[in-house]
Amino acid sequence: MLVITRKQEESIIIDGEVEVIVLGITKNGVRLGIKAPRNVQVHRREVFEAIAAENIAAIEAKAPVRAAAALLRAAQVKNPGDR
Repeated sequence: MLVITRKQEESIIIDGEVEVIVLGITKNGVRLGIKAPRNVQVHRREVFEAIAAENIAAIEAKAPVRAAAALLRAAQVKNPGDR
């Protein structure tokens, strides 16, 4: 992990495309601005983790449907004339 000190209005550049700017500093936290290309997703950690959890739940919910569909396809291949 890189640990770096920045003052207000100073920034860091990540991978030549993402700029993180210190907009303000208070006793409660640091206000950051992030400039990134539109194809780069930027989320707070808690939002990122919630999205990941929802994606995992959606995949798990589809697993039984995929298994049933695979069984149906296998049955159709074994008996292509039976309908």
